[in-house]
Formats: sequence, C-alpha cells, structure tokens
Amino acid sequence: MERLILKDLGAWKEGKGRKPLVLRGMRQCGKTWVLREAGRRFYADTAYFNFEGNDALMRRFEGDIDPRRIIAELGILRKKPIDPALTLVIFDEIQFCNRALTSLKYFCEDAPEYHIACAGSLLGIALSKPLPFPVGKVEMLTLRPLNFYEFLLANNEGPLCGYLENLEAGEKVSPLFTEKLEQYLRSFFICGGMPEAAASWIEGRDPEKLEAVQQRILDSYELDFAKHAPRGDFPRLQAIWRAIPGQLAKENSKFIFSQVKAGSRGKDLEDALEWLTGAGLVYRVAKIEKPFLPLSAYADQSFFKVYLADSGLLRKMSGLPADTLLGQDDGGPFKEFKGALTENYALCELVQAYNTVPFFWRSGNSAEVDFVIQNGTDIVPVEVKSGKSDRSKSLSEYIRRYTPRLAVKTSLHNIDTPRIRQNVPLYLLWNLRKMLAHYEG
Repeated sequence: MERLILKDLGAWKEGKGRKPLVLRGMRQCGKTWVLREAGRRFYADTAYFNFEGNDALMRRFEGDIDPRRIIAELGILRKKPIDPALTLVIFDEIQFCNRALTSLKYFCEDAPEYHIACAGSLLGIALSKPLPFPVGKVEMLTLRPLNFYEFLLANNEGPLCGYLENLEAGEKVSPLFTEKLEQYLRSFFICGGMPEAAASWIEGRDPEKLEAVQQRILDSYELDFAKHAPRGDFPRLQAIWRAIPGQLAKENSKFIFSQVKAGSRGKDLEDALEWLTGAGLVYRVAKIEKPFLPLSAYADQSFFKVYLADSGLLRKMSGLPADTLLGQDDGGPFKEFKGALTENYALCELVQAYNTVPFFWRSGNSAEVDFVIQNGTDIVPVEVKSGKSDRSKSLSEYIRRYTPRLAVKTSLHNIDTPRIRQNVPLYLLWNLRKMLAHYEG
C-alpha cells in the first residue's frame, strides 16, 4: 500500500543536518513495512535489526555507547558491512532496548553520516525509562492508520485521486464519481485504516475474514495493556477501552468516568486514559467555549470526548454489522451510532491533515460544533453530518456569534462554497487544508 509518509522519509534522507529518525505510531499501523519500503526505494542496502527478544542484538549496546563500534559489530552480526553512503539502518521495536535509544544521541553527535531509522510503539511511555529520551538529537515522525486518500490508492484509484487533488476552488466533484466515492467511503467505515484490515477487505470483501483480522488486532492491544502498562492499571485500561463505543453513541458524548465502571472516579481512571492516549490508541478532544487563539488557552481539559484512532476498529468494537453500512439507507436502529462513527472518521482525517488533535465547541446545552481547528490564522468550525442533511443549527449559531471568515459543514453533499460556510464532502476531508487555502472569501 502506498503511504504518504514515504515522501517525508525521502526528504529526511536528503535533508541537511539529518538526525536519527524515530517513527512513532500505534501498534500494527505499518511502521516496519514503511521503513523497509523506504530502504527499498531510497537506498542500495538495508540493515534491519529487531530488538524484541533479541539478546544478541541488545548486547551490542552494553558497555560504552560508541556508535562506530556498534556499527562495526552490527555489520559482523548481519555478516555484511554497513556503508554510511549506501545503507539504511533500521532499529525496530527499539522500546525493548533503552540503551539503543540512548545511542541515538551519540549517532547524532559523533556519527551523523549514518542513516539510522527506528520504529517503536508506546514511545514516550516505555522508552524513556530508566535513561532519558534523547531530546533534540532525533527527528520524529508519526505514522497513523491509512486515511481515505491512501485507501483510494490501495484500491488502485490513483487517477481518481489525481482528479480530486486538482479540482479548482469551488469546483464540484463530477456526478460520474460521487457514487463511487460514497461506496468507497462506506467500505472504509467498515474496514478502517489498519493496513492488514484494509488489505483483507480490498482482497475479498469478506466480512467474516475482516472481522477476524480486526479481532486479532483488538486482542493484541489488550495483551499489550497487560504486558506494558504499569502494574495494577490493566483493569482500568480495559474498562476505559471497552467503554469508548458506548460513550460515543450517547447523545451527549462527553466522556464520563463514572459511567466506565460503577463507583469509579476520575482520579482513579485518569492515568489509564493518559496511557491509552500516549500509546496512540485514542484521541482526547477537549471542549472550548470561546474560539480564540491560542485554542489551547481556552480549552476545558476536564470536559472532553474520547475517540478511537481507527474507525474500523470502533465499528468492530461496537458490534455494528458491516451490512448496515453497505446500503444507502440512513435510517434504521443504527442511525444514531452511524453519526458517531462518521464523527470518529472525520476526526481521524483532520488529525492526519493537520497533525494535531482539534477541539470541539459547546455553549451550555444550546449548541455544539463537532470540531474546531486552526487553519493558519483562521479558527475554523467543522460540523459533521453522516448523510446529506442540510440542517446545521449549531454551526449557524456559531457563525452568528463569532462571524468566522471560514466555516465547514462536511457531509455527503457535493462541494459548495456559499458565503463563509464551505460544504466539503466527507470523502474530501483529507484535502481540507488545500481546499481552504483556495478559498478567497
């Protein structure tokens, strides 16, 4: 599957003052494949080392941390010298060897000619103990599940992607393509962006095989809770993790700790939620009442919603059958949860596009806009609709109060750019930054 982050890895290889790279991301989102693919595309040679359960490899980092000694011994270990001009050195699952992480500081300072790229899960939680993280001595990239654009590429829709990228400001998507895009969107809601799950669905569109893949991924996460989390936190992590679909489905989807487990209190569960957030498995979206810059200064961190980092896993955890998403009927008993699933999808697309987690706006109990993002110097409200509804009372109220230069309603409606409010199809959220940049107001 084509991943957009490969362009960043190509730029890293050619960059002046290049530092060792750490590729972060939730487990099973494709970090190892991406680094190996970067080695295949951009280098004549790749030296791959996986630290998980590899005592012989870990011993190379005992004693002094001399990068040239380490490189020489790694060359012996793999029975082939490492050439700084030709070889990409990959350290996979680096969280299992803290001294290897520390060595990146010395590679940066004393041996910058070597191209060192690392992959690891739970970075920032498990890696910096007991030795400190080499702050300022590494470059960081974050890999997330596929976004919808990458999903289209995985379906061999490169020409369609090119057409969508080159739409003029305000130009509608041709009716020749809207139905196809909506069908792909339904499929993406079903499988999500985890590479193995998406590949399974694309290959055979078999719901049973897909569900089995997604369940294996979910099971592996809960095993990680037991393996990596602080002792005693596993029951709380599991309780919060399993509570997310139900809390999102509520009309008021504010995350309420007391509803996770009877008698539980926020202070007992806060650390567990922070662990899930740090692991990249969930996004915590805080409320703002005043949409002013900087947004973080006006956030109420005690009032928030929790979303999953992949909408396909949310669908699986919720028990929503794939068949309910394949039809075009927006009614039925799952209508309300389809709204929550669409909202989760929109958030994941926005996080990919802006590389940061947005906020949401609420004014008492009278109005709420799903997301508020910063686009350059503009603060942009984004209201999400799962169907083709034109109703957006909360967004209209926000516009009345704050008169923003830009506002977005995203749904299955085609592109439209009336004064202030932009109608952006759900299947084009990946391109929102470019679309807003074209808007001249």
